[in-house]
Amino acid sequence: MKVSYFPGCTLKNKAKDLDEYARKCAELLGVTLEEIENWQCCGGVFTTSKDEVATKLSSVRALKDAKSKEQPLVSVCSACHNVIKQTNHAMQTDSEFADKVNRYMADEEPYDGETEVLHYLELLRDKVGFDKVKEAVVNSLKGKKIAAYYGCLLLRPNSVMRMDDPENPTIMEELISAMGATPVVYGMRNECCGGYIALESPELAKKKSNAVVANAKAQGADMIITACPLCRYNLEKNGADIPVVYFTELLAQALGVKEAENE
Repeated sequence: MKVSYFPGCTLKNKAKDLDEYARKCAELLGVTLEEIENWQCCGGVFTTSKDEVATKLSSVRALKDAKSKEQPLVSVCSACHNVIKQTNHAMQTDSEFADKVNRYMADEEPYDGETEVLHYLELLRDKVGFDKVKEAVVNSLKGKKIAAYYGCLLLRPNSVMRMDDPENPTIMEELISAMGATPVVYGMRNECCGGYIALESPELAKKKSNAVVANAKAQGADMIITACPLCRYNLEKNGADIPVVYFTELLAQALGVKEAENE
């Protein structure tokens, strides 16, 4: 199976492990991530102003590229996925916005939101299947108690993202179970880590990050996994005293990809 892949800026520098292990694990599971040529930054944040289209054009071009190949568009970074998914939804449902975008890109074929947008976690759950992931595990993570941290952007707004229940998600916990580990469910797994206020109010950002880690530890977690580079940075920067790793890195360990590299 081949899918179009949008890595995003951070996965090319500070979050290389999130990207590298996503690619290698996908290949092992029978999926090729075909990186879109000449992609640009997704914009970082989906702005809700209807007359602002410039920051969304790179997402539309990526979506159009995937459409031309008749492939779904997959991303791993929570922020990139959020921007692309919301942009695609706007192209589907907001005719005024879509008209502005298509007129701005008048020399290209119009786009109306035809591409299926998937997060890598959805790719694993809905296309590969967690049962197949479980069958591919060669290094069971049995004995590890792992807390999934969703953060703000992976699940919200639910009316658009439609990945999971925003208040009681299970997709990352199901992956943790498929890898043989014990998922730790805790109250703050879908609360903000404070990443977007870190410059304005570092004290509040630290308070919010520490509350997430403390809550996970109180429920017995010895590790936190996330799909968001900003969340990982913020949790670690503010003193997380248990490991915070990308879910793809842990998946690579379970599938034997990481060990194979180190041999």
